[in-house]
Amino acid sequence: MRYCFYYRTSIGLICIVENNSKIVNIYFENEIVDDDIEVVETIVIRECYIQIDEYLRGERKQFSVPIEITGTDFQKQVYKELLNIPYGATASYKDVALRLGMPKGSRAIGGANNKNPIPIIVPCHRVIGKDGSLTGFGGGLEIKKALLDLESNKG
Repeated sequence: MRYCFYYRTSIGLICIVENNSKIVNIYFENEIVDDDIEVVETIVIRECYIQIDEYLRGERKQFSVPIEITGTDFQKQVYKELLNIPYGATASYKDVALRLGMPKGSRAIGGANNKNPIPIIVPCHRVIGKDGSLTGFGGGLEIKKALLDLESNKG
């Protein structure tokens, strides 16, 4: 059974989804949440919210809630690589592609990033354009900028 709960945060409303005591999705206000999920605040969801809130206040740099990374094998490989981008750092889509041994895979990395089911915790916001530009983010570029500013102490 999947459960979700909604929280108001400094970056807007988020919905955190749990399945089998692991976080599987985080949705932003502008995203549609599956309607077959029971709205219940579980212990794991509450802990995830507490950690995200601490992160948004600049008090946490790493997450310790249990997550289950879902997607295709390729997407999972990309998401695991995103977990290696340190707090406060960024990488280009090309950087991530090179780390995965795919020198021409920037677009594929972007496509996987776009489908990241656990943003913030799996830090797809840390992936930027080769020229340093902010590109695509499920929550919108304003939230991406806010997260990057927070991590660089500009927020």
